[in-house]
Amino acid sequence: MPNPYAEVSRAIVQSLGGMQNIESVTHCMTRLRFVVKDRAQVDSAALKALPGVMGVVDNDTQCQVIIGNNVGKAYQAILALGTPEASGGAVVKRKITLRSIGAGILDALVGTMSPLIPAIIGGSMVKLLAMVLEMSGVLPKGSSTLTILTVIGDGAFFFLPVMVAASASIKFKTNMSLAIAIAGVLLHPGFIDLMAKAAQGQAVDFASIPVTPVKYTYTVIPALVMTWILSHIERIVDRITPAVTKNFLKPMLIVLIAAPIAILLIGPLGIWIGSGISAVVYTVHGYLGWLSVAIMGAIWPLLVMTGMHRVFTPTIIQTIAESGKEGMVMPSEIGANLSLGGSSLAVAFKTKNRELRQTALAAAASAIVAGISEPALYGVAVRLKRPLVACLISGFICGAVAGVGGLASHSMASPGLFTSVQFFDPANPMSIVWVVAVMALSVVLSFILTLILGFEDIPESAPEASASPAKAESIEPVKAAVHH
Repeated sequence: MPNPYAEVSRAIVQSLGGMQNIESVTHCMTRLRFVVKDRAQVDSAALKALPGVMGVVDNDTQCQVIIGNNVGKAYQAILALGTPEASGGAVVKRKITLRSIGAGILDALVGTMSPLIPAIIGGSMVKLLAMVLEMSGVLPKGSSTLTILTVIGDGAFFFLPVMVAASASIKFKTNMSLAIAIAGVLLHPGFIDLMAKAAQGQAVDFASIPVTPVKYTYTVIPALVMTWILSHIERIVDRITPAVTKNFLKPMLIVLIAAPIAILLIGPLGIWIGSGISAVVYTVHGYLGWLSVAIMGAIWPLLVMTGMHRVFTPTIIQTIAESGKEGMVMPSEIGANLSLGGSSLAVAFKTKNRELRQTALAAAASAIVAGISEPALYGVAVRLKRPLVACLISGFICGAVAGVGGLASHSMASPGLFTSVQFFDPANPMSIVWVVAVMALSVVLSFILTLILGFEDIPESAPEASASPAKAESIEPVKAAVHH
């Protein structure tokens, strides 16, 4: 069966300056993420005009093309056109500025974590399944089936440093097996046992250098930073080792250099960085309480638009691993996601454009049922503008309600109808009532606000409904105001 995204993917590559101008390509839940060599060759206007493209986010390091739920098919169609590494072309050197450094850090974090999200969500949902089966009495506490289910769900979290190392090795273009081997050192039972003894006061050193007691399971930053360091160590060792010894001497030197650096320096530093970020985020939560959840609910769609929402992924993972729940970012997403769904329902209810109605209904289902909000964000809210305002207001109010209700997530699956179980607290049955109330309020409130604020409808004769994108670009859209 032919890939339906073959043609649009070819047009995307052409708008980016051809495969020879693409340094790398990855994808997350809804976006194709391109790193381009020469930004002057990118035609953003042409990208945005392509059918099937919901939006484009362009920053210093990436060009992100929003596709929606079928991004996997578009990604496969891109790969069918050839691999970026094999396409040649000189890499344009980028100026080093504070902005470029910040963008580079964000790009490394997002580029590394995005491919891991399915495994993390899958593991989270299995852990939640085990929790529900125990709560309902289907499986008794301590049963072997319950234990195995918990282990299945916990595998992605326990070995997260290994997964991060593998993903980061692709991002930083270094040897994956070496990156995994070094991350594996940090999770080796012997090393974990040694760190436990060090935490109890036993002196532990390596070559007379004291080793800081650190627990690396469930962590992100140490493996990410270490793999970046590894990419530089590998290049240096490759230059200094004779060709005849590269097969054995090069990997041995890399491991002997990189592993001690990870144990003595990068590992503890990464833990401190991750803990510091978490401390800042939840200190704010501690001072502002429900207001911090409300603010996060209001700005969440804006963070998604810039890709900044992925910055919170390591913090959420570490917080859930340490305390079993997360009570600021994840609860705010309930209102943000379902508000986009409710707003899309309102657009589908009032629009006269059959294509827009179909788009809005599909986007609403995606946001409300599965918690995937980007089709609603780009296909409806940003496109029509006023529904986005309605969503920001609704997100603030619903975030405040979630904060007052003390909701917290035991997983990091995107909040939606099917994943709402992650907010159920076995020790607090009222949490179920609060979750249902916030979800219902999000849909109803955003629906009403969208109708009150109105939106500029798109007649079927406008460019968006045209069968020919090329002709559509030359036609000035005529918009009819819908007010209520």
